[in-house]
Amino acid sequence: MDMVMDLRGMRRSDQRLNRLFSPEKFNSEPNEDYTVVDDVSLRSNLQKDGDKYRLVGRIESCLRLSCSRCVEAFDLRVNVSVDLMYLPYGVNVGDGEAEISDEDLAIAFYRDDQIDMGLMIREQLRLTVPMKPLCCDDCHGLCPVCGKNLNHERCSCDPSWHDPRLDVLAALRSDSRKD
Repeated sequence: MDMVMDLRGMRRSDQRLNRLFSPEKFNSEPNEDYTVVDDVSLRSNLQKDGDKYRLVGRIESCLRLSCSRCVEAFDLRVNVSVDLMYLPYGVNVGDGEAEISDEDLAIAFYRDDQIDMGLMIREQLRLTVPMKPLCCDDCHGLCPVCGKNLNHERCSCDPSWHDPRLDVLAALRSDSRKD
């Protein structure tokens, strides 16, 4: 199924959209922090008002992320609400700098009477990825000395560390205590 919606084919002012996209359609971006591992479901309503379109619905899928502490891969189920107003691209000409409001963040633009659903879904998935993904809230991470995953096994490494650049000062301090 194509990921571009042709708006010229919209006959009614309100249309129900139920689409299912394969994960392969979203895993071509080389610099993504996630991999889509399950079908992406888009259930939404598209409402037409002149040349404006409002898309309201939900995106569901499963993403594979890497934990920020232990670097293990884990899956995150996503269920995202979407409420976007689409305007024709020519409306976005602007007058230089302008302050944007919260309402402006829910505006997207379409070209040539087509909405790129793939672009919209990628954007919404990117917004759901946590800034610091964790496999679980109490993840212990990796040992900074030996690199073992502390969620699976304990190590006997000494976690304390001293800066070798300060050895000279420590020697001076111990010499002053001798006097």
